[in-house]
Amino acid sequence: MLKGVLALLLLRLVAEQEDYGYSLVQRLRAAGLPDAAEGSVYPALARLEARGLLVPRMVREGRGPGRRYYSPSPSGVEEVVRLQRSWHAVSAAVRTTGTGEQHAHAGPGTVPVPSRGG
Repeated sequence: MLKGVLALLLLRLVAEQEDYGYSLVQRLRAAGLPDAAEGSVYPALARLEARGLLVPRMVREGRGPGRRYYSPSPSGVEEVVRLQRSWHAVSAAVRTTGTGEQHAHAGPGTVPVPSRGG
């Protein structure tokens, strides 16, 4: 499930504060996502950068290698808004599925979830 929302999470985090890869991993874990791994986050950052949604900035700190800090591009900010709308629609559907509230609006291929009481 994390893979499906990782782009949104990363874009939101860097929109809040410019940040670098490992720090983003730590922030995701601190937010309650213990499965956030460097092996997922770094490729996702590269994909977002390749799509023009993130702007990198190299920062040299001390003698070690530089860190690549990311901030959202203008199209990255638009993508955050788009992805948040999608997320809200999906989470609303998950909350109401099986409650009888939106069965008439459920689209083709929707699988009804039985309620616990019935």
